[in-house]
Amino acid sequence: MQMGLDFTLVEELVAGVDEVGRGPLCGPVVTAAVILDPARPIKGLSDSKKLSEARREALFDEIREKALAWCIARAEVEEIDQLNILHATMLAMQRAVEGLSVTPKLALIDGNRCPKLKVPSAPVVQGDAKVPAIAAASILAKVSRDREMQEMEALYPGYGIGGHKGYPTPVHLEALKRLGPTPIHRRSFGPVRELLENPVGIL
Repeated sequence: MQMGLDFTLVEELVAGVDEVGRGPLCGPVVTAAVILDPARPIKGLSDSKKLSEARREALFDEIREKALAWCIARAEVEEIDQLNILHATMLAMQRAVEGLSVTPKLALIDGNRCPKLKVPSAPVVQGDAKVPAIAAASILAKVSRDREMQEMEALYPGYGIGGHKGYPTPVHLEALKRLGPTPIHRRSFGPVRELLENPVGIL
């Protein structure tokens, strides 16, 4: 259920929820939910995209150590293709909140909409810059997905996945045309779908 609560008034047992990986052409969408501990503050929480990789890595460990509860969840490529990326993201967010070892009193979701949850929830546009728990969730999700994409680089060499993390960069699009889609490419996304419908386009 979604509630129009003033999230600035709620301090305890608030879960911040964020995602990473909606835009890439391959790999899962990864989400995280975090309930911070007011007694164990974490300095420097910010939107994961604005932090250096080294800082994200350090905060990743600190968040998991100090948070009251955290959960990293995902929706697989097959689910993205079946449901579409929006519904797959909502499913992954739902999994992250339901996977918390502590039930939050409120879930604050980065963005303009909320998944269906068993706890009260509210969307927060640009929440990773406004709500520390959402910033923490964005860091867990991004570091987790980035690490996985580095592993995919070794499994599927030639695409540059470790560098662009699956996003449709010129390097990625060129490799896709030259080598064709891998099992981790999202068949429902335009550039991949077009190649599958017109395989003669593969160099």
